Amino acid sequence: MGSKRNFLLILIGIIIVSWFIGVLVYQSPVKTEKVYKEAINDLKNEKYANAYYLFSKVSFFSKLKPIALYHQAECAEKIQDTDTAIKKYRALFKIYPNHKLSPKAKYLAAQTLVKDDPATAKKYFDEIIEAYPHTDFAIAAEYYSGLILMKSFTNSPDKIFPESKKTDVENYFRHYLKKAPSGRLALNVIDSWLSLDKSIVADDYLLMAKSYYLFNEYKKAEELLKKVNFKESWAIEVQNAYALGNNARVKYLTEWGLQHHAQYIDNYDIYDAVDTYLKLFPSKYEGANRLFYLANSKGKDYIWDIKCSYSDSSAKSQCFKDLYLKYPDSPFVDDALSQIFLETIRKNDLGNAEKIGMDFLNKFKSSEFTPMVMYWMGRIAEKKHDYSGYMSYYKSVISKYPDTYYAYRAYLRMNHTRGALITNHIKEQPVEYPYNKKPPILETLISLNDFDVLEEFARGDGFLKSWIEYRKGDYSQSIVSARDAMDELAEKPDKYDLRWRLVYPLHYFDEVKADADKFGNNIPLMLSIVREESYFNPNAKSGVGAVGLMQLMPATAAEVAQKNGIGKYNLKNPNDNIRLGNAYYAFLKSMLSGMDISSIAAYNGGIGSVNSWKQNIYYNDTDEFVEQIPYPETKNYVKKVFRSYWNYVRIYSGND
Repeated sequence: MGSKRNFLLILIGIIIVSWFIGVLVYQSPVKTEKVYKEAINDLKNEKYANAYYLFSKVSFFSKLKPIALYHQAECAEKIQDTDTAIKKYRALFKIYPNHKLSPKAKYLAAQTLVKDDPATAKKYFDEIIEAYPHTDFAIAAEYYSGLILMKSFTNSPDKIFPESKKTDVENYFRHYLKKAPSGRLALNVIDSWLSLDKSIVADDYLLMAKSYYLFNEYKKAEELLKKVNFKESWAIEVQNAYALGNNARVKYLTEWGLQHHAQYIDNYDIYDAVDTYLKLFPSKYEGANRLFYLANSKGKDYIWDIKCSYSDSSAKSQCFKDLYLKYPDSPFVDDALSQIFLETIRKNDLGNAEKIGMDFLNKFKSSEFTPMVMYWMGRIAEKKHDYSGYMSYYKSVISKYPDTYYAYRAYLRMNHTRGALITNHIKEQPVEYPYNKKPPILETLISLNDFDVLEEFARGDGFLKSWIEYRKGDYSQSIVSARDAMDELAEKPDKYDLRWRLVYPLHYFDEVKADADKFGNNIPLMLSIVREESYFNPNAKSGVGAVGLMQLMPATAAEVAQKNGIGKYNLKNPNDNIRLGNAYYAFLKSMLSGMDISSIAAYNGGIGSVNSWKQNIYYNDTDEFVEQIPYPETKNYVKKVFRSYWNYVRIYSGND
């Protein structure tokens, strides 16, 4: 009897082991990924039933299983099998609570349950708000929780809706509009809120009006703004009136609002109103000068700063001095003091300039103008033949602000480099995963073309988001994501950090190199123009009609093509655009004595303007010329292009 029992146990064990081995063989990584890829293709081709079946073949032993559950739910929703969809979403966030997809799965399950099981849906939404407060899911959950709470009373037999519960509903809706005024559900929020049988306060009408404006619902915004006290609404009314084409009202609202009601408006709303007003004038100086004499208090420092920035050179310095003395605590005094500092240097009053510079560096530790002041303090020390002093300042600029235009200028001064260019040679290197360890699942999902799911892995990480966008082929958005993430870092990583390659990638390197060599241009400098002009988007088109990677005006391109014997071309074709852009830059350089700084300025501001500036600006060297370019847009363009140039050289050629 015992031997028979032992035999049965052994047989059962063999069967279990055989089953287990069979599962492992069937679900080997290669076979699993093949099945998964077929499922993804079916999903994209809208063969939802077959995709669902194939995703079900992914074993619980596979790292792809939680993602397969998510896609099964997605397929079930597509064929309107909501019960199965909810079942799969629940399986995902219950079995894999820490998975990247779990918050989204819970949100989608709650969304699906809103109609048939609102109590459970609200429970899930409230859990999302508490557990993931800074996500888009939590913001959207605010709307749905408010909607469910509202319907629980409006649809009840007794129709009794306590005021306290109406207030709770309002709070949900208010939180949504404050966090996401242009969010996907904002208009739904407004419609639901307006249907609530409760008086709405003026501040909330203003919230709604802002959302209507952001959704281009200008007439609806106008109607709601009538319900708001003018002193609190005039700034958004300015923008709405401009959108409606009522320029006379834009002028009236801005001027009257700044004179009488500026104290009731948030600073940034005032800045937006002023910027809108300035669009109505031929020059920003003209508009700012008009407002300057009308504004009484709040916002005047912003107008003053604009007026000074666009003043001619003879009045600029005194304008900034007056601003600095009148508004010592303004957020724009760092700009004012930095300009006073530069003007004092131009007057060769080095003793006072040094005092002003030290005062600036003591007051403003993290201003955008700090690298500039630090660099020019080095120039002062250099003029005084203080070797250790200027080397200390230049090294500080490079170490503390390594990716800036002034780090580039400091490098040139430290190495006694003549001209604007450091090198023409950089080593082509690919964009790589930005961190030391890459989770295998990411590469697996990319190989399986499952980019939609990958976005969930990148939530909250701009560099990872950038890398995924790069792998997806969205080069321009990849740069934007990486740039913004790098800007948020208080301390920048060293030049070898792979994140830099996302901020400054080498797209179209072979094409740029070939044409730069052909026309005698500097390769990294041409890459810098492409980056700053279009962020490597071959379909880019500016508001004035410039087209393609190097943003050429059609008329300019036609002239350049004729001069260089270039026949048919398409400005949206990368090869054609890069060739014409290089030819145009070579022409500018030939007309400007081979000077790259002047040529970059001409690429943005026009060759006539550059020649005029050279005749009318008093300057001793390149630094002084750049700082005095009268067009702020062109001055900033020159700095941006050479900042990119410096970073391409720094990252890809090994220069420190």
